[in-house]
Amino acid sequence: MPGSPASSWAVYRARLKGVFEGADLRICAAFWLFGLINNVLYVIILSSALDLVGPNVPKGVVLLADVLPSFVLKLCAPYFIHKIPYNVRILAFTAVSAAGMLIIALTPPEQDSRSIGIKMFGVILASLSSGGGELSFLSLTHYYGHFALAAWGSGTGGAGLIGAGAYSVATTGLGITPRTSLLAFSFLPIIMLVSFFAILPLGPLKNSSGKHNGYEAIQDQEQHDPEDRLLDRSDPIESREELDGLLSSSMHSTSARSSNYSSSTPLAAAWRSFKANLRRSRGLFFPYMLPLLLVYVAEYTINQGVAPTLLFPLASTPFKHYRSFYPTYNAIYQVGVFLSRSSTPFFRIHHLYLPSFLQVLNLLLLTLHALFDFIPHFYIVCIVIFWEGLLGGLVYVSTFAEITDNVPKEDREFSLGATSVSDSAGICTAGFLSMAVEVGLCKWQVGHGRNYCKLQ
Repeated sequence: MPGSPASSWAVYRARLKGVFEGADLRICAAFWLFGLINNVLYVIILSSALDLVGPNVPKGVVLLADVLPSFVLKLCAPYFIHKIPYNVRILAFTAVSAAGMLIIALTPPEQDSRSIGIKMFGVILASLSSGGGELSFLSLTHYYGHFALAAWGSGTGGAGLIGAGAYSVATTGLGITPRTSLLAFSFLPIIMLVSFFAILPLGPLKNSSGKHNGYEAIQDQEQHDPEDRLLDRSDPIESREELDGLLSSSMHSTSARSSNYSSSTPLAAAWRSFKANLRRSRGLFFPYMLPLLLVYVAEYTINQGVAPTLLFPLASTPFKHYRSFYPTYNAIYQVGVFLSRSSTPFFRIHHLYLPSFLQVLNLLLLTLHALFDFIPHFYIVCIVIFWEGLLGGLVYVSTFAEITDNVPKEDREFSLGATSVSDSAGICTAGFLSMAVEVGLCKWQVGHGRNYCKLQ
């Protein structure tokens, strides 16, 4: 009851303190900044799409240039990037990201094919840095635990709000030119260097780096018989099939394996490592990769393809122009993403397919409304968009939290990095879908007497 001792502020404060017990402020701050800076440039580039390519070029071109290189890198890099130390990766990603933003900012503002091509090259560099950064920072949470993952998720959620807001404030509120704004934002990657080398305690990483060459599972598979792992009932994997998928990189006897390793060449060893990691990826697909892929395909198809057609008569809304709908939907979506990506210490889901299917239902609902105009009020659509953001952020952080909980420690670093390919794959798929969806829905609306999508 209200006012009772059990409902006092002291009790709630004690519970809140218990939630964050054991959290290291430096680790949380470093990973929050990693998530923020790694993703904020991606958001800024999408926010500046109109200024980069002009009104006559589809904005999906910018989305694909901002996502496809990241997707390709995350698809390939988990099989070789473990050979590169984290400090070298951070330096490389910072340099590539800053170079990409400088190319975008310093290219003449003309919107001819040559200038747009140069800008897209800069976008590609920034995308490569963002994809490699996400893969590496998620793998790095393996050494720092749940609070590092929670801080990373919150930082990536904050990147959506801060990135879109910063570009809008700079160019619209303060009247700074897009070129000057992008030039200023190109120095943001330096914060990643400060976070890694000055804020993050490097002890856990240094203590582990000398114990294995590459992912930990490679060494463990060489030293321990996989059949012994099958008998370990304390293993958090719930099924023998998943365990086989994750850990079946070598099923030879110890004597045969030792002879093989002693006589193998470095190329043969690298090939065995690649095959082992490929088998792990197959074991990750259905429990983790597929639900994350589904939720991203659905939500980015909504954001890029359906949302531009979710329009109402201006008299029934707080807007004076039709162009105001899209950024408003995007802002509401980003609020939902930020809240859910920051929720890991308080709320977790374990059945990842449920929110993924709910997101697909959101896509179906909003597409049907764009076709048949049955939702009576703009604010109801805003609620659905907010719910969409909550579901998307929740699946993202819960997927990696489930990997941290359920995948054996020796396979966790690879698994965290490899699973990150699903979000980029979903965004790429949605990028192609949304260009066709937006055009088709707009034509349908115009043909049925609703020409709002053609108005500004």
